[in-house]
Amino acid sequence: MAGDVRLLNTGQLLELSRRLRAAGGAPLRANFQRRIRRAAEPLHRDLQDVMTGMTIRSQGRSTRQGGPSPTTRPLRRTIAEAIRISVRTSGNPGARVWVDKGRLPPDLQDMPKAMNKEPSGRVRHPVFDNPSRWVNTWVTPLWWTNTMRRHESRMRAEVLRITDDIRRQLGG
Repeated sequence: MAGDVRLLNTGQLLELSRRLRAAGGAPLRANFQRRIRRAAEPLHRDLQDVMTGMTIRSQGRSTRQGGPSPTTRPLRRTIAEAIRISVRTSGNPGARVWVDKGRLPPDLQDMPKAMNKEPSGRVRHPVFDNPSRWVNTWVTPLWWTNTMRRHESRMRAEVLRITDDIRRQLGG
């Protein structure tokens, strides 16, 4: 997703990553990575919960149209399962939470971004890939952005606490 958020404090994390590598402390590096992941996991779970609990409202069906959906794929659960988390302790250290488009079917790869970008929550899309029939669907607006904002200060404080702890363990 274009609006991915990276949990980075570049200067401190880079310096700490170099010191971990120089100290050769694999257990310390694993501890650092595990704690950074734990700092980002509540955000990851909350994003998945917001997506699976999101209200999606359509404009309704025409009386002459009907029939069962040609797909049984649940939209919200499919997108929630594609929300990923990764942690790096070298190179560009930090945590990253994003929607992995590779885990989404081709027809849904742009849907998380479309669902987040419209302040009104309106998503305009073709009916089952029929380019001549379009409908509006309303979703919880800015679901990704608002969830990120709710977690930002907690994550920054947690990463600062982790870097201070690791720095103390390295002796300086």
